Amino acid sequence: MMTQEEKRLQEAIAHQAHWRRWGSYLSDRAWGTVREDYSPNGTAWDYFSHDQARSRTYRWGEDGILGISDNHQRLCFAIALWNGEDPILKERLFGLTGSEGNHGEDVKEYYFYLDNTPTHSYMKALYKYPQQAFPYAQLVEENKRRNRREPEFELLDTGVFDDRRYFDVFVEYAKNSAEDILIQIKIINRGTETKTLHLLPTLWFRNTWSWNGNTDKPVLQAISSNLIAASHPTLGKRWLYCQGETELLFTENETNYERLFNSPNTSAYVKDGINDYIVQGKKEAINPDRIGTKAAAHYVLNIDAGETKTIQLRLCDSLLAEPFGSEFDAIFVARQQEADKFYERITPFPLSEDMRNVQRQAFAGMLWSKQFYHYIVEDWLKGDRNAPTPPSERKKGRNREWFHLHNEDILSMPDKWEYPWFAAWDLAFHAIPLAMVDPDFAKYQLDVLTREWYMHPNGQIPAYEWAFGDVNPPVHAWATWRIYKIEQKIYGRSDRQFLERVFQKLMLNFTWWVNRKDVEGNNVFQGGFLGLDNIGVFDRSATLPTGGHIDQSDGTSWMGMYCLNMLAIALELAKTNPVYEDIATKFFEHFLYIADAMNHIGEEEISLWNEEDGFYYDVLHLPNNEQIAMKVRSMVGLIPLFAVETIEPETLKLLPNFKKRLEWFIHHRPDLKQNVACMETKGMGARRLLAIVSRDKLRRILQKMLDESEFFGDYGIRAVSRYHADCPYVFDVNGCQFRVDYEPAESSSGLFGGNSNWRGPVWFPVNYLLIESLQKFHYYLGDDFKVECSTGSGNYMTLWEVASEISQRLTRIFLRNSDRQRPVYGATQKFQTDQYWQDLILFYEYFHGDNGAGIGASHQTGWTGLVAKLIQQLGEYEGQYNASDRQIGALSYLTEQSDENLIIK
Repeated sequence: MMTQEEKRLQEAIAHQAHWRRWGSYLSDRAWGTVREDYSPNGTAWDYFSHDQARSRTYRWGEDGILGISDNHQRLCFAIALWNGEDPILKERLFGLTGSEGNHGEDVKEYYFYLDNTPTHSYMKALYKYPQQAFPYAQLVEENKRRNRREPEFELLDTGVFDDRRYFDVFVEYAKNSAEDILIQIKIINRGTETKTLHLLPTLWFRNTWSWNGNTDKPVLQAISSNLIAASHPTLGKRWLYCQGETELLFTENETNYERLFNSPNTSAYVKDGINDYIVQGKKEAINPDRIGTKAAAHYVLNIDAGETKTIQLRLCDSLLAEPFGSEFDAIFVARQQEADKFYERITPFPLSEDMRNVQRQAFAGMLWSKQFYHYIVEDWLKGDRNAPTPPSERKKGRNREWFHLHNEDILSMPDKWEYPWFAAWDLAFHAIPLAMVDPDFAKYQLDVLTREWYMHPNGQIPAYEWAFGDVNPPVHAWATWRIYKIEQKIYGRSDRQFLERVFQKLMLNFTWWVNRKDVEGNNVFQGGFLGLDNIGVFDRSATLPTGGHIDQSDGTSWMGMYCLNMLAIALELAKTNPVYEDIATKFFEHFLYIADAMNHIGEEEISLWNEEDGFYYDVLHLPNNEQIAMKVRSMVGLIPLFAVETIEPETLKLLPNFKKRLEWFIHHRPDLKQNVACMETKGMGARRLLAIVSRDKLRRILQKMLDESEFFGDYGIRAVSRYHADCPYVFDVNGCQFRVDYEPAESSSGLFGGNSNWRGPVWFPVNYLLIESLQKFHYYLGDDFKVECSTGSGNYMTLWEVASEISQRLTRIFLRNSDRQRPVYGATQKFQTDQYWQDLILFYEYFHGDNGAGIGASHQTGWTGLVAKLIQQLGEYEGQYNASDRQIGALSYLTEQSDENLIIK
């Protein structure tokens, strides 16, 4: 039976109701972004600072605390707070810039995404606000003082949360209809004394009228002491009802030039007018006529120790006789119950309460991390009619080749504070958990990046706003195929139109890769950065200090995987359109050439496979034609495992032309067929396995990968082997030493940005792909193929069991252990023992290679949200099989359902 949330999704898809118009689309940070940077040299963090943000109008998008907006971000709502001690209103989240943090940019606040649904019919989040003055200066000064080898100085370290001297501010939203949004703000004084809190629920229009003079200005106006009317030329009319008696404050969303630039203001009332009225007592800062483009309801709440105060508001498109009361409460209860039923439908398997809590907050983080993303590069480069002309240096600066790019969409962000911009390869992983709850939105994310207003005319997919031309791993085809299969499995729908549309655009992208990244035309790829930041000896995106180029094990492997993903899609499309058989053949043949190149380049070339070590390495090609295998034991040498696919005999039977060509290659190209295994199954014909890694190489690679003194950590597969803790890889160039050490936490070097580290920590996206690859190998090799897990333990497992073990280790990062501690929080005792913190989950960017503690961006639910899919997998198999027959059951299930229904897909 379809849940109410699924019905709303269907109504949205059928355009019967615009359930997705309003959602959690407000960014957590708009200052310090590339979009708002009009400096001559691209110094985005310095050009538009946090201190300026309260007074300066944004050009491209708004930010706020736990807020919402419509899908074009015309009208925004969020909360503002003042504890009577801070020098400014708390209107937005504070954090350090890239140069202020000892490990790069970092948000210094505590906020948690607790619940959300795909249509945003119910949303809940929590912000923890100190009762003492917020230590802005202390956070900046102390983090600047610390070096890269020291831990970051966090907000908890300042002592402002000691003795629970803070407010818990819960913000909830419930939709009565697509245009009737109920808002409930609950504030709890966790301290031991009565405290006063100023709460300012704020409504404002994004400034679209100041730039080119061709947009009518909207207006907010007080109708009564607790009712604000909003009128917008394209959005229409809305009303915000404010419960009880309150003071309504109005100003304009206009820049305070006088404060920032010592020049006259263009408006009598400016963006920071409400701030100045509340904090500084400037009565003249707000409009006495109670009209403007920014407004707030001012509640002064005296809250006793342990007491909860609740404020209700309602934003809707019609006038209401009774906006509050029993109906209001009933709607909230109904939406909460419907959210529960929806998530029970997604994961109907037996899970512990702790696992269900982690999964629910993972889904919440994914959905709260949607953002209105607006960036028109042509307008950004040329400047606006009513704004100063941008400096001429920009014509030769960042993103100048992406003149065509026109972004105005709701997109999934990696982290709405630390990375409030889309990232192409991150987005591919976001699509997996998103497809579980909202396949339509997940499909749109992948589709839109291949559309002509995103994809470069040459076929390149934009990477991220700091450098759209950077090269990320080509995982778009993988994600496209996976969400197609997820939608089939969970919802019983096969969207072939989506599959075909994206596939055709990916043909252009594949051609771009082949033409741009295979320098010598021998099917060995360079790639460059490839999303793995500092994993190599050198910065692989820059000119090498040695000269020459690097043949990259990961770059070539990613292309092998890309070939197989495109092959799988082409075979699916060929079942109803024979034209795709020829295209499938093209990708099949190209894969064989890549796999051959990976393993045996030729007499004059060093193979990426090192027979002595049983591992894949990058190979450095020097200008004098000397070649050097760069023996760093890293994820680069494990990525070849990703290039694996099986072809079922039933598929070959349906596609005789493809089968004929495949068999021709097997019989006439014995030099290439070593990467095509064949397993005869009685009564079924032959199942084919395509893989870069042979059976023997697989066993040797896994010997290192499953060694706990190398890659195999208690919480997943490390990005660099622990071997390099005692044996760093060192490379000397003209008296300069380059080295790779095992660094399980933050990077000790700022060379690659400083806030990311691939030299030891555990990263979810590559671990996820490893799990999937092992499942595929198991599907072909079966239970007879076992490896020692962990290496040296004497315990042998099937590859399915190994995949399950890695999955469980990753999941354990977030779950309470036998000491009731969550590894993700390491030694931070507030999160481990305090009842008001211990069940709140943060999904970090990456994790300590030895103890599992969260590191990097703290709200990167994006690809770390993959844990929701891993939990579903564990729950499903716990429900289907008991411990004694799980191994047989898993294989039986896979055999019956075929490779396409592996649960991780």
